[in-house]
Formats: sequence, structure tokens, C-alpha cells
Amino acid sequence: MAREQGLARQLSQRQIGMIAVGGAIGTGLFLGSAIAVRTAGPGVILTYIFAAIITLLLMACLAEMAVAHPTAGSFGIYAELYVSRWAGFVVRYTYWAAQSIAIGGEAVAAAIYTQWWFPNTPAWMWVLAYSAALIGINSMSIGAFGTFEYWFAMIKVTAILVFIILGTAMIFGVHQDHPIGFANFYNYGGFLPHGLLGTWLALAVVIYSFIGAEVVAVTAGEAKDPEKSVPRAMRTLLARLAIFYVGAIVVLIGVMPWTQIQPGHDITVSPFVRVFEVMHIPAAAQIINFVVLTAALSSMNCNLYMATRMMFSLSRAGYAPESLGRVSPKGTPFAALLFSAGGLAAAVLLAYLFPGSAYLYMLGISLFGGLFAWLMIFMTHLRFRRHWDAHTDRTMPIRVKYFPFTTILGGTAVLAVLISTWWADGMRVTLQAGVPWLILLTIAYYAVGRRRVMAHKLR
Repeated sequence: MAREQGLARQLSQRQIGMIAVGGAIGTGLFLGSAIAVRTAGPGVILTYIFAAIITLLLMACLAEMAVAHPTAGSFGIYAELYVSRWAGFVVRYTYWAAQSIAIGGEAVAAAIYTQWWFPNTPAWMWVLAYSAALIGINSMSIGAFGTFEYWFAMIKVTAILVFIILGTAMIFGVHQDHPIGFANFYNYGGFLPHGLLGTWLALAVVIYSFIGAEVVAVTAGEAKDPEKSVPRAMRTLLARLAIFYVGAIVVLIGVMPWTQIQPGHDITVSPFVRVFEVMHIPAAAQIINFVVLTAALSSMNCNLYMATRMMFSLSRAGYAPESLGRVSPKGTPFAALLFSAGGLAAAVLLAYLFPGSAYLYMLGISLFGGLFAWLMIFMTHLRFRRHWDAHTDRTMPIRVKYFPFTTILGGTAVLAVLISTWWADGMRVTLQAGVPWLILLTIAYYAVGRRRVMAHKLR
């Protein structure tokens, strides 16, 4: 399959790698990690390692398919090609909804972080300002978008590296009379205070932090040299995620007793702020608030990119209005961008009108959408590899090792995580919102989607 016509091909391997970091590292690490720590205790380290392994298996499958089919529709198109049209329809709309909702959540979060500095300003003003700015960035050439996202992600990366270096120095007592040592890993109830069950249930929170890494495959349709840049970007992404997530959590647990790490929405209760204060870093809360604000804007920027490409792909397949499949003179799908921004507006509006009900279900759809997309990626790869080996003589630049065992293992793990959200604290809404959403999409496909695509193909 060729790339969609009209999209610019300007992204370098370095930009793709940092875009992936921007998509995968959001505010969850800086604020949401406290929830996972409360659920698993020091055993959350194992949770992050397991999540990284699942991500490794996923990225290997995606890299193989993305090199064979470098397209902005990515895994949505692969599902349509190798599973069924229903699968392609459902996974793209579900992922689009998930990203649109995530954008709204990040916009609200960015406004809250900004109000921490300017408490007398209305949140809606910052939501509007940030939304307009990021729509403007996404409407530029893809090269300009890549540059902005590169520097957004660089701020997060730098902050995490500084945190890891300083925290490690405290644990081993560099330039200190009394090193912290490793007592925090086994005191206060032991390494697994809530047992292996707590370690597993925390995975529902932790793996949500890794969702977004799949953006590497989405960028393949706009990469300069996808056969080289996409595999390289995926390899560097996995190394970065392993260092940033696992390394940061190890340092966090080592520096501070896990019982003192409490969840909360205020930046001052962020575990990173608490650790920076222990390190006697001046203006710790100010620094972390800036980093978390950047993280929110980076994720928002990246999610808007992914939502736009999914809607563009749906239009090109005949599942959405034809106008959403057009590109601007700069090579960007501007109509799909504005439509996806409309989803952002709806998510933000519901966040204000129904903070305890409707928006909660939208967040459930967001988590369900990410996990469902990952599950479909593994399922699609099973069909893709068998079809490729049976009908294609061309040698792929990269191949997943130990197929089909690794693919089945990854898919089974994601399915198990999805099911376990029913028992994870505060996560039951994932299935409560996701399953009805899937049913509605299925009805929509058989009622409208099939007729639209057939009419589209007859033109």
C-alpha cells in the first residue's frame, strides 16, 4: 500500500523519536504515578517493567507493519486490510475518540497548572489560548510540528534525567554524610506490601502512561525514509521509556518512603516536587509545575496530531465525509484537524458541565480506546505476518522474533489488563464506558459505514 497522497514527507528520525516520547510521557509520570505507588507499593517497579515489556512487544509488531505499509492511518488501515472492514472502522473511530478526549483532558490540566501561577484567571481562558496555539502549530507544515514537539519533549526528558541523576546521588550518598541507601525498597511493609495482586492491578494505571508510543507508526506516512527512520525511532523510544519510566520510579521509591507518596491534583503533592524538596532544590514546585505544564502541552499536541491522522484516514477509506480527507497546500489535513479540535471542545465542555459523570465516562472511553487499539494491533499482526509470508517474496527490513509466541503473549497481556480494570480502584468505568461505545460503533458500521464505503469505492 502506498502512503496517502498529498501528505508531506518531512519528518526525520530524530523528530519521530521525540514525537513518540512526547506522546508516551505525559502528566501521568509526574502526577499519576502516585496512584500506582499507592496500589502496589515498591512493587510498582515490577509493574513498570512489565508495562515496558508489553510496549516492547507492541512496538516490534508495529515496526514490522509500519515499514511494510508506511501510512498515516497506521494500525487502523492494517486492521482493515488483514482483519476486517469492521475492525478498521471500529479501531480508528475508537482511537480517534480516545485521542480527542485525551486532548480535552490535557487542555484542562494545562489550564489548572497555569492557574497555579495566576489563580485569579479563568480556566476557560487558558484552555482557549492553548487550544488555539496548538491548532496553529498542527496546521503548519509537518516539519514545523516536528520541531515544536521535539523541544516540548526535550524539556520533559531533561527534567527526568536530572531527577534520576540527583536521586541516585542521594541513594548512594554522593556528597552526603548519610546516604539514604536501599531501606525504602523493603521497609514499610516490604517490597510487595499489597502482594502480587496489587502489583498487577497497578498495571491498569501504569500502562495508560505508555499509551501514545504507537504514534511512531502513525508518523510513518510522513517520514522521509520510513524503512530506516521508523525502526530506529522505535528502538530509541523503547530505550528512553525504559530509562525514563523505570529509572524514575526506582529513584522515586528509593528516595522517599512509598507511604508518603500520596495522590492528588495539586502540583505541590506531586511525588517529583516532594523529592526535589528533599534534595533542597530551590523553587522545586515552580520547576515541576513548568515541566508538568510542558508535558501536558506536549501530550496535547501529539494527541491532536494522532486524532487528525485517524480522521483523515477514515475519510480516505470512505467512513467519514470526503472533505476531511483533503490536505492544505502545506501538506497537512487541515479539515480533519479542525474536526478533531471540535472533539477537543466537546471534551472540555463536558469536563465543566458534568465533571463527575459524563466526563468520567469519556475518560473511560479514552483508556478503553488505547487498550483496544493495542489489542487490535497484536491481533492484526498475527494475520499480517501469515499473509505476508504466504503471498510476498520481498524480505522485510525487520522481523519480530519468536513469532507467533511474542505476538500472542502481548495480545493476551493487554486483554488481561483490560479485563482487570473491572477490579482496579477507580478503573471500572473503562469497561462500563468502553463496551457500550463498541456496541454503538458496531451498530453505526452496519447501519451506515458499509453503505458509505461501498459508495466511496464506486466513485
